[in-house]
Amino acid sequence: MDILIKIIQFFLCFTILIGIHEMGHFIMARVFKIRVDKFYIFFDLGFSLFKFRRGDTEYGMGWLPLGGYCKIAGMIDESMDTEQMKQPAKKDEFRAKPAWQRFLVMIAGVVMNVLLAVTIYIGICYTWGDTYISNSDVKWGYNFNEAGHKLGFHDGDRFVSIDGEEVDDINKIVNAMIITEGDRSVVVERNGQQVELTLPLGELISMRQQKGYEDFLSLRRPFTVDSISFESAAALRVGDEIVGINEVSGLDFPAYQKYLKAYDGDSVLLKVMRGGDLLELSVPLLDGRIGVVTQYPFKLRTQKYTFWESIPAGIHKTGDVISSYWDQLKMIVQPKTKMYEELGGFIAIGSIFPSTWDWQDFWMKTAFLSIILAVMNILPIPGLDGGHAIFTFWEMITRRKVSEKVLEGAQYVGLIIILMLLLYANGNDIYRFFIK
Repeated sequence: MDILIKIIQFFLCFTILIGIHEMGHFIMARVFKIRVDKFYIFFDLGFSLFKFRRGDTEYGMGWLPLGGYCKIAGMIDESMDTEQMKQPAKKDEFRAKPAWQRFLVMIAGVVMNVLLAVTIYIGICYTWGDTYISNSDVKWGYNFNEAGHKLGFHDGDRFVSIDGEEVDDINKIVNAMIITEGDRSVVVERNGQQVELTLPLGELISMRQQKGYEDFLSLRRPFTVDSISFESAAALRVGDEIVGINEVSGLDFPAYQKYLKAYDGDSVLLKVMRGGDLLELSVPLLDGRIGVVTQYPFKLRTQKYTFWESIPAGIHKTGDVISSYWDQLKMIVQPKTKMYEELGGFIAIGSIFPSTWDWQDFWMKTAFLSIILAVMNILPIPGLDGGHAIFTFWEMITRRKVSEKVLEGAQYVGLIIILMLLLYANGNDIYRFFIK
């Protein structure tokens, strides 16, 4: 059932994204009275799952879930239908229209995906707001995993800044560690002093490749009494903070819990902070516990938005995600970052969806993938929207139309590049999920 829910979410998301993208091309083509021969979700190589015709356009869904297409009359696209290009141009064909109209048709899909992301983020801001734990509320610092310790972090460190910028939302800390083209400069507060750490790019790459970012940090919880559950712990008071047990001190609540299990049935000497005073209390253990309920000191902050406030907030979120993804894309083409090794295909994309249905999470991921689709499609690669647009833009500048033979050749080259990228990305999936 878990896998089925993931698959349903993946296909629903993909259908929305491709449908909106191709709808952009379709709407803009119809605005300029350009004939659209086919409008398909997924590819219909050999046959389609269903189809129907309305006016001059055939609508349908193909069986190969690798995208979709809008076949515009008089245009060399992924269908590679060159026979129509041998006929004289008709006034309702793409090639018969001015360059500026063709350019707008080409970029309309990308624009629609960006607008979809903006719309979704606006809806998320208005419906759920922004929920996060603020770094300023983490007064007891963080615990780090082995990868964090190798980078020089100590348990109890508090983040002050990353590359000179203060940190607020703790969810962005790990992203700052793994999305970088060079060394990172991190300032932490350690034992009341500010310590500057330089995180070398090579070590960050190694951490990312070994997935050391998973559970990279966790919040340190103080051992603060919220209520008393055993009579044997009656000497304690609500609000007491246990800062030491026997000869051990400086740990957080989970570590003290683990320590206590080794003394089950014995009494332990607690060092307790109460109203600024340090007390020592002897308390017996039952089932490896003192017999208190502890406080959870971290409160989720929620930034609520009115409808009108959610509009600029949604636009800002879209801009941040585009900027972040563009930074990652630049890193992929830089051999020193080795980020190309982490490219993923359909399995990787499908795996980001949770095994339980959560509408907020679903829309967050749909908005993110919509931006990925927009950015990837605007790249100047023949076969993608950006490739078509760049030729048309060249025509607008030079007033000289690129020959159809050049466009056809470029389309073949682009399709080969896209196929190679698909094979590489999905090959990575197979290696990571089934072989490695």
